[in-house]
Amino acid sequence: MKYYTEDHEWVELTGDEAVIGISEYAANELGDITFVALPEEDDDCNVGDKLAEVESVKATSDIFSPVTGTVCEVNEALFDEPGLLNDSPEDKGWICKLTDLADLTELNDLMNEEAYFRYLDTLK
Repeated sequence: MKYYTEDHEWVELTGDEAVIGISEYAANELGDITFVALPEEDDDCNVGDKLAEVESVKATSDIFSPVTGTVCEVNEALFDEPGLLNDSPEDKGWICKLTDLADLTELNDLMNEEAYFRYLDTLK
């Protein structure tokens, strides 16, 4: 199950890892993504810390961590194909994976998919 922030990041738990990315809504709002600055493996991050930076033809946007943990893997495909964030933002366009998750109750502060779609309706 994916959880979402109001800033349009998502997190999905797979075993003891958290996969993090941006929502389809965010990718559409950004427009054509041209560059992604990824975190370094072994970086520690807390909820709300800047995790990555995405540059598009419209703007540069910071991506914030929805959970606390340690970066264990980055999506290296984004170096050569930043457009994966546009083409497949909630699948192949994931940004990074975190391990050593500090507190799973942090997920309680996020929205499930149904709540996120209701939230998107308020933005129209």
